[in-house]
Amino acid sequence: MTQEMEGSYLENLASLLAGDLDFHGNDAGYASHNYHPFPAKFPPPLPRTFIRGLTKPGDVVMDPMMGSGTTIVEAYLLDRQAKGYDIDPLAVLLTKVKTTALDTEEVIRIGNAITERAAHAVETDQASLVDALDRKWDDKTRQFVDYWFALETQIELMALLREIEQVQGDAMRDFFRLAFSSCIITKSGGVSMAFDLAHTRPHRAKMVYSQNGELLLGEEYLGNESPRIQFLTKRLRSAIGEFHKRFLQNVRGLVEIDVRSARPVLELGDAQAMSLPDASVDLIVTSPPYASNAIDYMRAHKFSLVWLGYPIHVLGETRKECIGGESVSAFAFEPLPERTAAVVAAVSELDPKKGKVLHRYYSEMTRVLKEMYRVLRPGRAAVLVVATSIMRGKDTETHRCLADIGESLGFITPPIGVRRLDRNRRMMPAGMKIDKNSQIQQRMHEEFVVGFYKP
Repeated sequence: MTQEMEGSYLENLASLLAGDLDFHGNDAGYASHNYHPFPAKFPPPLPRTFIRGLTKPGDVVMDPMMGSGTTIVEAYLLDRQAKGYDIDPLAVLLTKVKTTALDTEEVIRIGNAITERAAHAVETDQASLVDALDRKWDDKTRQFVDYWFALETQIELMALLREIEQVQGDAMRDFFRLAFSSCIITKSGGVSMAFDLAHTRPHRAKMVYSQNGELLLGEEYLGNESPRIQFLTKRLRSAIGEFHKRFLQNVRGLVEIDVRSARPVLELGDAQAMSLPDASVDLIVTSPPYASNAIDYMRAHKFSLVWLGYPIHVLGETRKECIGGESVSAFAFEPLPERTAAVVAAVSELDPKKGKVLHRYYSEMTRVLKEMYRVLRPGRAAVLVVATSIMRGKDTETHRCLADIGESLGFITPPIGVRRLDRNRRMMPAGMKIDKNSQIQQRMHEEFVVGFYKP
């Protein structure tokens, strides 16, 4: 790349970072973007802006921590070659389904048949469904399911799952497996007994009954308007009914997911060690996890993953390996640049354990940024959307520290962009109560968009 072209690309990157990145009022529900709830996902116009501004059709766009798959979907819709990685099996399933075209009439026919047969089985064959439940899990996973799901819900979910697993074709079956998952993981806790499942730190609701004997789920909480203890309730929803509504809702997104020549390449893998050749990617757009499991994706996602065949102990091990985790035993720490090391030291003075957790996070992100540098073509860029955290009253300065690490690896970082969050529309894991000591409520008002240019 000539010096003139390099300057033009850098100027373009800096201009995009300096633009309006809030995207308030933009439609985020088109195509398949609303197939499944996912905490703190960024709006589709954000990756679209950088994909359009920094690549051309046919270029390789990659997200090494793809989460809900927003970057991959946008790259696919814009005719780029999309590549994605994630350590979370649900993220891989979600992104695969969101970028797969299916015949809508066939989906509706099969979905209606699944619903009808599952409902019939619940009415006429509960004994075999209970037997299937008894044989499905190991003891630890069984205990988890029994704690979080009422027996009547388990029976309906098993009836649905039994029908879904008989669907022919991986793509069609995955579509319904995802609809199944989205009945469980929702903003209100779905069909489980969790009150705030999508907030990623769920708690179990109490079972109560209405005067007519209807099973409800409830919790006591201290209302903001009154010192009285109030009691919130929600009805125990029919899993079969919720599944039917969800798959029909997702069908509406299929009309915008056409068959394209370049199918996304998606892998279950770690962003710290990707199976990509050197200098093979034209643009990276991603949003890394937060430090100290501030948004604990795996804690929520295991609610549906246990039904999809993942034992609870396996998911527990995966959670420990997620970037931003809290386990520091036998961890390989990386040396950090001066500014980042000073931030870690300031937290460590107040809480040595938290300091190690933060050092783990910046060590992991050092390895991720090294991999990004390796796979990017010279003269190309990575764009990271991040938020800062508060640990023991100290700002982790995530955006500045990651820029600091990137520069130590050879990246050039233009001025950092800022985007103000629309908290009323974005699915935030902040809970119903106002808690001034909550790290997540203190920091989730703005995000930073950091550009990393590889010269």
